[in-house]
Amino acid sequence: MELPHQSGGGGDAHEGSSSQKRMGRGKIEIKRIENTTNRQVTFCKRRNGLLKKAYELSVLCDAEVALVVFSSRGRLYEYANNSVRATIERYKKAYSTSTSAESVSEANTQYYQQESTKLKRQIREIQNLNRHILGEALSTLSLKELKNLESRLEKGLSRVRSRKHETLLAEVEFMQKREIELQNHNNFLRAKIGEFERAQQQQHQQEQNFLMAPVPIVV
Repeated sequence: MELPHQSGGGGDAHEGSSSQKRMGRGKIEIKRIENTTNRQVTFCKRRNGLLKKAYELSVLCDAEVALVVFSSRGRLYEYANNSVRATIERYKKAYSTSTSAESVSEANTQYYQQESTKLKRQIREIQNLNRHILGEALSTLSLKELKNLESRLEKGLSRVRSRKHETLLAEVEFMQKREIELQNHNNFLRAKIGEFERAQQQQHQQEQNFLMAPVPIVV
């Protein structure tokens, strides 16, 4: 694109006198130029400078640049080293991707914050319930809450007693079976001992009979 020719120095005088007022320490106040002619001259000068800067940026930095300017009368001025339409489409895609990622990130953050709040509340409720079960911090409970706690404790105590009874019965049954096994084992050992003693007696008797038998005399 051919850059518009910048206006001459005469516009600078109008611009300096009409659009800008010197403030302390060299600062310049920027405000709307009331004079139509001066405003048009300043627009042309600043527009040309802006277009030149856009061109230099695209060349020096190998950047994709698109510049769109509408005058106060609605006239369009543009510059693009590629294509204004293509650059705008690229911008839309980049903006859409960025917005979607931010939306997902924000949704995830909100979800985890809600879950964290819910878990903290549940932890507090469990901690309070444990203290109440131990008989602590009961002064904060209403009559209805105390009755509910009492009912829960009674039900819990009933389950504990039932489980205790079942455990005792199981232990008694185990001990009875163990006793029967020991008795059977003792009976088995007694039988073996009896067999051994009878075998010993028979062997001893045979030895005695052998010793008492007369010795034959050979002539």
